[in-house]
Amino acid sequence: MSTAKDATLQSDITKMKRQPDGSFNRAPSSFRNTIEQGGKFAPETDRYHLYVSLACPWATRTLIVRKLKGLDSLIPVTVVSPHMGAQGWPFASVDKFSGADEDPLYGSAYVKDLYFKADPDYGGRFTVPVLWDKKLHTIVNNESSEIIRIFNTAFNEFIPKEKAALNYYPEEHRAEIDALNDLIYPNINNGVYRSGFASTQEAYELAVADVFSALDKVEKVLEGKDYLVGNTLTEADIRLWVTTIRFDPVYVGHFKCNFRTIRDGYPAIHRWMQKLYWNISAFKDSTDFDHIKVHYYWSHQTINPTRIVPVGPVPNILPLKE
Repeated sequence: MSTAKDATLQSDITKMKRQPDGSFNRAPSSFRNTIEQGGKFAPETDRYHLYVSLACPWATRTLIVRKLKGLDSLIPVTVVSPHMGAQGWPFASVDKFSGADEDPLYGSAYVKDLYFKADPDYGGRFTVPVLWDKKLHTIVNNESSEIIRIFNTAFNEFIPKEKAALNYYPEEHRAEIDALNDLIYPNINNGVYRSGFASTQEAYELAVADVFSALDKVEKVLEGKDYLVGNTLTEADIRLWVTTIRFDPVYVGHFKCNFRTIRDGYPAIHRWMQKLYWNISAFKDSTDFDHIKVHYYWSHQTINPTRIVPVGPVPNILPLKE
């Protein structure tokens, strides 16, 4: 049963506050624990659960790493409906949608119910992903960049050796990965949101210029390469990919990031994105274009008050041609 507390200032995106200059600043995540031997949250089987939206790029990061590392049976997943309304992300029990689930642990109506279960006085936003501890009935972590690193190493003792050997944040490439993350996160991952949620012309123009300046730099990095760093798949690829796969279907139109499309303006990024989608199942299987498009165009009424969901682009991703 959903809590009676009025939390719409935390859950209703139409009530989201901008900065005085009209710019959008994303609030930091609140639950920042890790899973480690000897810690409060120890690596165990049948203890942790992942709540995600298939629409959300941040949540999709965790789905990709979960599948790459072979954690499917170790960490079950529950998918919310893409219709994020005044109460935030709903479960299928209150908003049925193809591919959405009911909350199997507590029968929650909304993701916010989990946050209030973890902390009755919680005052932040109700975001996904949520890595949940079934033993202590609380949130371990809701910051995707940290969850993917937890998945990268914390459960290696429970998975096959070949999966445990996979490392998406290898020591020898960390400096380069970190540098790319520092470029990609503020200017591309969050840059599209800074563009789309800007409420003044000046804030929008600054943000959208940052998006394409960073894409231009990444294009040069990927020329003649299959991966961003060290000729191997790393978290830098995963973190960039979740934004580029949504770029043409959503960000070009909905967030006004329309200098160029990925498919027609960035040949190296486009081919890199296609190869990951078509050749590595973790990327394709974690992508649902219906959830993606319905979420953005339906949920952001301040941007799209008619809630009409565009049919295109057709197709959502082009076939890979060798």
